[in-house]
Amino acid sequence: MAKKFDARVDDLVMETRTLWDDSVGDLSEEDRRWVAGEIHKQPQLASKIAYDRSHTGFTRIITVTLEDIQRLYLSKES
Repeated sequence: MAKKFDARVDDLVMETRTLWDDSVGDLSEEDRRWVAGEIHKQPQLASKIAYDRSHTGFTRIITVTLEDIQRLYLSKES
């Protein structure tokens, strides 16, 4: 499947999953929940994204990197 954001496929996403790159290091569970929620609200900011077909549509799988978190914070400042 795709390794980058695909707006057409993203419209068919029914489930989401979040994985964590080693570059992220240790984040509290609260921070992980916040980052996961925010990155799935703006999946175009994710550098590692995949879509798996499911029986109801697609599952979006984002592997969060340190750079993704930086982009996320910068987007919140704007």
